[in-house]
Parts: sequence; C-alpha cells; structure tokens
Amino acid sequence: MSSPRVLTGILAALLLSGGCASMDGSTGASASKGTLDKIKASKTITLGYRESSVPFSFVGPDGKPAGYSVDLCNRVAAAFQRDLQIPDLAVKWVAVTVENRMTAVSSGTIDLECGSTTNTLSRQAQVDFSLTTYVTGGSLLAMRDTQLTDLRGLKIAVIPGTTTEKELKDALAKTSSDVQLVPVKDHAEGRTAIENKTADTYASDRDILVGLALTAKDPSRFVIADRYFSYEPYALMMRRNDPDFRIAVNRVLARLYRSGQVIDIYAQWFGALGSPSALQIATYAIEGIPE
Repeated sequence: MSSPRVLTGILAALLLSGGCASMDGSTGASASKGTLDKIKASKTITLGYRESSVPFSFVGPDGKPAGYSVDLCNRVAAAFQRDLQIPDLAVKWVAVTVENRMTAVSSGTIDLECGSTTNTLSRQAQVDFSLTTYVTGGSLLAMRDTQLTDLRGLKIAVIPGTTTEKELKDALAKTSSDVQLVPVKDHAEGRTAIENKTADTYASDRDILVGLALTAKDPSRFVIADRYFSYEPYALMMRRNDPDFRIAVNRVLARLYRSGQVIDIYAQWFGALGSPSALQIATYAIEGIPE
C-alpha cells in the first residue's frame, strides 16, 4: 500500500495540471434541456440538506445549513452563478430525510442533495451521483462503559433503509450473534437512544459517529468501535439522465480537488481528526479529473 506521503505527492502533481476552464462553451452551450435550463429560467438552484448529519450536513448554530457537503454545494452554486452568468442566482435550501431524499431528487423538489448519501449500484437505478466526495465505513458508537469486543446480546440502533442497516444485517448474518436492531429516525435519535439506554450502540458511518460524539455535551462519555463493517463512498445526488448538469457539478468538484482547495474545506470540518487519511487523499487525486 502506498504511504500518505506518496499519495500526497500524487495529488500535488495533479495540482500542477489543474486548470480553471469555464463552463462557458461546454456546459452552458451544450445544455439545451434539463436542470441547467431550469436554473437559468428560475435564477434559483434548490439544494437539499440533512438536519443532523454532522459534520457533513446539519443545521448550524445560526439556523442555516452547514457542513462539509453543504460547503461543496455552496461552491457549486457559486460556480454556476459565475459560469452561467446569473449574478442574482438564489440558493434555496430544503431539508430532506433518509426516507424522502431520493424522491426529493427524482421528483425535482431539489436539484442536488448535499448530505451523506452513499453511492450504490441499486441507488443508481433511481438517481445519479457526482464524483466521490468522501470515503468512510460503518462502525459503532456507544457509551464508554459499553463492551464492544463481543456484540452478542447487544441492542444496536440503526436508521432503516440505509446502506448501514443493510451492511450491518449482512455482517450479522455471518455470525451467530444474538443482536437486536432498534430502528431510529435520524442520527440525533441514534445518539439519544444510547444515552437513554434504549440501545447499547448506534450504527452509522464512522465519521458521522465522530461528529455525534464531538457535538455531545460531554464527548468523553462516548467511544467508537475500531471495527468497520462496510465501505461507504459518499457523493452528491442528482436526477438521472441529465448529463449536462452532472458534468457541470463534477467540473466544480474536480477543480476543487485539483487545486487543493478541498483540503481547506476538509480541515474546517474534520480538522479535529487530523489530516485526511491516505484513502481520502487518494480519492481526491483520482477524482480530480482533468479538463
């Protein structure tokens, strides 16, 4: 496996070739239908966000959407304002949930979902995805006095319908563990479940669990298991069969990756965890597609 230093070098090499080509003559000229025309006509881009998916997408202290994915989408909106020549482009934020996020995208309620959604082949049958924005995996959050080396007899809170639930069920099916799954509606309720002892652990993507612990009243009361039970590549979600819009969004993300600006966005939301992992650096390097 390559070291972080080698991967950082790969990214640095990509930065040297990173251009700043405009969408003009490519996206704007080729988009005769679809989301880009809708945005131009309405002078509005509608973005979906999650209310408690810290640190990716949540309601900030000022009551406005905040987080890593939200910042990426704000960069997309700013690029559209410039490159599509819509100086008065309005950004409309709409809260979505695990249950309605894909419907909100496919129905046109939102143009782009800025949350913590894993790109999967089954979901690609209903929606489309941007370049990968983050890579993580499923793990477990618990109170510090909980035994996590052996899952037998534990009650694990999880959001129904998520990739975490599916992967957790698949992992448990390979063992003889007597585990009870406790359904919760969102991440905040998952943390509350373990605080109130209605569940022993909460299962979700590791970095979301870190965010839940760090934003608790007393982070020292929580512990996160060392184990991973899934691979979760996050991406921004959009409607299918709209290649011009997908390319426009990907062009903005690729610029951020090639220029290294994404590292500043990463540091703002994950700085407490240290530098990006080798896997995350590799993701930025690979997804920094040239013009």
